Amino acid sequence: MPSTLTRWDPLGELTELRSRFDRAFEDLTDGRERAWTLAIDAERDNGNLVIHAELPGIKPEDVKIEVQDDILTVSGKHEQDAEQKHKHYVRRERRYGSFSRSIALPPGVDANQIDAKTKHGIVEVTIPLPKHTNKKPVTIKPTAG
Repeated sequence: MPSTLTRWDPLGELTELRSRFDRAFEDLTDGRERAWTLAIDAERDNGNLVIHAELPGIKPEDVKIEVQDDILTVSGKHEQDAEQKHKHYVRRERRYGSFSRSIALPPGVDANQIDAKTKHGIVEVTIPLPKHTNKKPVTIKPTAG
């Protein structure tokens, strides 16, 4: 029987471990509505910063995207359908409630040029990056204290 070598990814295992801990502690809570964090990807593409946020099952009109003080915030609320009492759930894992995710933007971003669109449960936010930045080296000298 042929065997396959799989490269070990320690960060992947830490992510899975954290997910298991999160689920374990959620089971200990009092069942109140709690916030959840949406998953995002950020990439540079053709002079833009492009953010993809997963929002499956959430209508575009229920998503709020704001920029304030060079911070981009994607937020909203995912309403839970009325629980059907005659069903005997074995497990309910779908998340409901408020969500919010904030990302620091580079200085000089023009918020009026930011564009957002949704497709198949993914919100894509395109942020044109400033053309030139005045980055000067900064030297920091520690002092005895």
